[in-house]
Amino acid sequence: MKHLLILLICLLPAFSYAGEAKDLAEDPVLEKRMIGLAENLRCLVCQNESLASSRSELANDLRREIREQMKKGMTDQEIIDYLVSRYGDFVLFDPPMKSYTLLLWYGPFALLLIGLAGLVFQLRKRKNTLPESQLSAEQAQRAAALLNPPKDSQT
Repeated sequence: MKHLLILLICLLPAFSYAGEAKDLAEDPVLEKRMIGLAENLRCLVCQNESLASSRSELANDLRREIREQMKKGMTDQEIIDYLVSRYGDFVLFDPPMKSYTLLLWYGPFALLLIGLAGLVFQLRKRKNTLPESQLSAEQAQRAAALLNPPKDSQT
């Protein structure tokens, strides 16, 4: 009896990690199509996850809605257009290029160019402000002796 209790206690963590059953469509082809479409859509709650991989309640509802629209015969583009009209371009992982998204598309490149221009400016400014020092005759001889040791000292 004691061993059975220990065994049940040891198995308790395994039972606690059991997840909920996935909401699958009756049609595996429809499910594959839904997952393919949901991979390109953003979860509105998690924001960094696709709709297909998110486990939020809203993501479950949206996947269910997509399945229903697919059963009605809507194309993928019609479903995407519906979601964009309802939630905006934010639902797309790859937002379209529009006048108000130009900064999103070209902003990182502009910041990189500004940073490089600032770096070049600072390096040129620094180069001009550093004085070049001239070696005295004694320092030049000492440097030459260090760089070119006499042949007889090598063994």
